[in-house]
Amino acid sequence: MHLSIFFLLLFFLTNLQPSFSQQQHQKLTSFNISNSPWLPSQNITLTSPNTNFSAGFFPIPNSQNLFTFSIWFTKIPQSSNPLIWSIPTNLSSSSSLVITSKGELLLNNVSFVNHSNSSQLVLHDSGNLVFGNWTSFLNPTNTIVPSQNISGIEIVSSNDKYKLINSSFLILNDNSSSQYYNTQSPLVSMDDLGKMSYQSNSFLTSDYGDSRIRKLVLDDDGNLRIYSFYPEQKNTWVVVWLAIWESCKIKGKCGPNSICMPREDFYNSTYCVCPSGFEPVEGGSEKGCKRKIQLSSNIHFLRLDYVNYTSNGSMNQITANNYSICESNCTRNVDCLGFGFKYDGSGLCVLLRGKQLQYGYWSPGTELALFLKVDQKETEAPNFIGMTEVMQTTCPVRISLPLPPKDSNTTTRNIVIICTLFAAELIAGVAFFWSFLKRYIKYRDMATTLGLELLPAGGPKRFTYSEIKAATNDFSNLIGKGGFGDVYKGELPDHRVVAVKCLKNVTGGDAEFWAEVTIIARMHHLNLVRLWGFCAEKGQRILVYEYIPGGSLDKYLFRVKSKKSSGTGESESDLSHDTSLPDPSISDKPVLDWNMRYRIALGMARAIAYLHEECLEWVLHCDIKPENILLGDDCCPKISDFGLAKLRKKEDMVTMSRRRGTPGYMAPEWITADPITSKADVYSFGMVLLELVSGVRNFEIQGSVARSDEWYFPGWAFDKMFKEMRVEEILDSQICHAYDSKAHFQLVNRMVKTAMWCLQDRPEARPTMGKVAKMIEGTVEIMDPKKPTVFFLGEE
Repeated sequence: MHLSIFFLLLFFLTNLQPSFSQQQHQKLTSFNISNSPWLPSQNITLTSPNTNFSAGFFPIPNSQNLFTFSIWFTKIPQSSNPLIWSIPTNLSSSSSLVITSKGELLLNNVSFVNHSNSSQLVLHDSGNLVFGNWTSFLNPTNTIVPSQNISGIEIVSSNDKYKLINSSFLILNDNSSSQYYNTQSPLVSMDDLGKMSYQSNSFLTSDYGDSRIRKLVLDDDGNLRIYSFYPEQKNTWVVVWLAIWESCKIKGKCGPNSICMPREDFYNSTYCVCPSGFEPVEGGSEKGCKRKIQLSSNIHFLRLDYVNYTSNGSMNQITANNYSICESNCTRNVDCLGFGFKYDGSGLCVLLRGKQLQYGYWSPGTELALFLKVDQKETEAPNFIGMTEVMQTTCPVRISLPLPPKDSNTTTRNIVIICTLFAAELIAGVAFFWSFLKRYIKYRDMATTLGLELLPAGGPKRFTYSEIKAATNDFSNLIGKGGFGDVYKGELPDHRVVAVKCLKNVTGGDAEFWAEVTIIARMHHLNLVRLWGFCAEKGQRILVYEYIPGGSLDKYLFRVKSKKSSGTGESESDLSHDTSLPDPSISDKPVLDWNMRYRIALGMARAIAYLHEECLEWVLHCDIKPENILLGDDCCPKISDFGLAKLRKKEDMVTMSRRRGTPGYMAPEWITADPITSKADVYSFGMVLLELVSGVRNFEIQGSVARSDEWYFPGWAFDKMFKEMRVEEILDSQICHAYDSKAHFQLVNRMVKTAMWCLQDRPEARPTMGKVAKMIEGTVEIMDPKKPTVFFLGEE
């Protein structure tokens, strides 16, 4: 009786457990503001109506508490890579997805989709994630699914090395943008049966006719493949079409001068070798080769069969009646590194010119014989032969072995030999595996200790703390102090002079720090200070910038009253020379003429507009002031400290008044309850622009009848410029004598009008930085501005 009750209870608990699991996992058909916030711990997925696709926080394999926000095939196991789209950012378990009342989609409090004016996030039956006018199909990653329109689309491999553009061309995603594949006609779409449509024709995959789960992927090796999912083959993805059968024809496989070689399977794996007369580059960042003996006036040519180099822009095709003419053309050209000749009577001769040979590969389909130029002292024999060698033949020879004697004990002997060899191989295999396991554990622990397993690919250079100490001579040359930390001058082993910023009060762990540093390093603009590397070791957070020798803008503008202002409550951020030289003498700085000041203003505007509107990550500077504007060669302005506001601890950046910037340059909304947008930077830029014209600090009282507690620098400048029409009273006294009303009035008037629009008290009245740059350029008409006021002062 008791035994029956026990089994009945066990049966009840066994059947009850799945019901609890089902309650814990919630499936949504749409995500709206009532479901916000959406956390990874909630175990919620957004499911398409046909249940074929799911979206949500997808756990990263082999990583604890790390996720990506992704779309995946619902019916494919996680171990079989079901992902089709992901946001390229790793998320922690504390991340959240929120829909705001303004119709914005925020991921980790950062706007994921702007200005969609939508109230819900929906996953369609096609796998398209839609939020208002934003769709994942129009913002693909590296994967295309059936029913997705491919026409004109652009996808990038997950390692960011290769790109498919205009649905037709595969290129290297670097400065060269070298093309290595052309579909001849743009791709349009793919269906579930395995038919791929072009604009002019179509093709079928190898398993056409079977309705399967399929996907088109630009893989990290640069090849474009179509995969079909086979659950009957242990849930594997099978390649049913690929664009390039010979992987070595994909550019970027090997470094300069080297040759790409296929392994046993031509369409999968490769390796790199050096041609005769060359040797591998030791310690180089690329897998390239260098000459063993540099070229002199005496040279000869080595023949390399089945080898081809496809250097972009350095191949010169000529017509040569014979081999000697082709050879003499290359011999006469100093920059000719070799030539290819076709032995078919066509006279095809291709001269390879330039400093290095690029994109070399071996292929049995090569029709040209390549001749490589080497020094006469080079005696190494060619290592690629076969196309022009005379084939040698041999006569067959019969070989027979005598039968063993009948009375010999060959069977026992063979068994002993086989068992001995098997035991030896087994012992060797166990020893090899044990050695491998020890090394793996050792390096895994070392990587965990140093945090290398979290280092993102393709990021800035990571320096060790000892390298930073050596470069800065043990932090002995202090060149600046600021709100973000101290700055030291240093020199790298390659003789580059750098500015090393030791950050203080940095928030987040290593992963967050590396992510933000990677974002800052990817911001490339003429008027932004370049970030070359970083250090995250021994609790230190250090950034390595390019060194700007000219110093900061305030030392050129405020040379007369800078001494006085330094004793009037100067804040910590006012000292942030950061990556500039300490100014030994203010009088050493040249006086900026009106043309230089105009170029500085235009360069600043373009750089801030790039941060606000053009770079991948929307960035607010939050502290634009003359101290953070450095002058390089020819007084080219470069903005520093951009992107650092996100690295500071919250308690250091946000006070009861929400102040992040420097007093005198802060927009009114920092103190009011208005939201902080890019217009706060526009206000700070307007104040700096007005100081650039006047040459005085905005908080230094000029000639005015107003009381000191009511005096407002932009209002004073407005009255002088537009009411009293006495423009000479707001000009910098250093160059006021050089002001020519005919030559300079339009320039100064445009700068002052632009500054007045930037300094409007309401954010919505200020223009965007993109429009500000056009206003300074003079490409748009500038309307007469209203007099700027602050929230506690009004018009008289």
